[in-house]
Amino acid sequence: MAELLKIREVSSKYDISARALRYYEDMGLINSTRSSDYAYRLYDEQAMKRLEQILILRKLNISIKDIQLIFHTSGSEVVLDVLGKKVADIDGEVALLRDLKDIILEFVEQIRQADFSRDADVKRLYEKASKIESRIVNISYDGNTSKINRLPDVSDRLKKAPEVRIIQINPFKAFSSGADSLETVMGAFQQWQEDHNHFVRKMIYGAPDFLWFEEDGKAVWIWAVEDWVTGEDTAPYELIEFEGGLYAAAISVDGDDDIAGRVCSGILKWLEDSGFETDERPGHRTMCHMVNPTDEIKNALGYDQLDIYMPIKIRSKK
Repeated sequence: MAELLKIREVSSKYDISARALRYYEDMGLINSTRSSDYAYRLYDEQAMKRLEQILILRKLNISIKDIQLIFHTSGSEVVLDVLGKKVADIDGEVALLRDLKDIILEFVEQIRQADFSRDADVKRLYEKASKIESRIVNISYDGNTSKINRLPDVSDRLKKAPEVRIIQINPFKAFSSGADSLETVMGAFQQWQEDHNHFVRKMIYGAPDFLWFEEDGKAVWIWAVEDWVTGEDTAPYELIEFEGGLYAAAISVDGDDDIAGRVCSGILKWLEDSGFETDERPGHRTMCHMVNPTDEIKNALGYDQLDIYMPIKIRSKK
């Protein structure tokens, strides 16, 4: 009888987590066996060969969805197509990186030609750097501007798609700012919380708070509260029952350009190849949650983290 390996042994041999191994099995990429008198998962030689193939493909940055397609289709056409697209993606990124290198080298040359003993030259370089950072297209250069004018296009295309994860938010009681202008939500509603800070700390359930925008441009901010909280405790702000649901979530960081637009677009792109679609029922909105760590944690991270949540549901069969 062929040797069967326990999940711990496989995890150690291939330096992967038991969680990842279970995930590959849940996705139908490998199979385990279980005997009637043994409760743990066991993996045979065939499963190990399949795992080795998975690990090689993952090292090539091939997605789980594409690996499923490769394994579930006979013949070599599919794997050649997947790898061909990956090569094309790499070629495109290499070309963009070369363009970015040319842009940086051109700017370096401008710095070399500057006279740092003259305030005017230093000021001129600072202004150019600020314009590049702000992604302004028409930068006034003494030399050839063609490369630097491509910076917005190059930087946009080099941005990585956000990593999307599925989040189940359970229903909870919350007090709400109600739909109001962003200034009032971030002003009067926030001021109320600060004025009642000692009590708010007692009634807030964990840390979940969410902000979303209505169609008329107004914003709504909610905070989850303990079950014992009443409308009298939150007056003049209303208590609501947040329905919760399934969300596709992705992280953005403070300092990105158009963070919500880029991340939301990335989630929508991810949905195209997933088994989910947006949930457009009333009360299900795309929301954000800003993680506000202590100054010590923020300094260690180097940024503020903003999470985007898009309501989703299992794709309906047509």
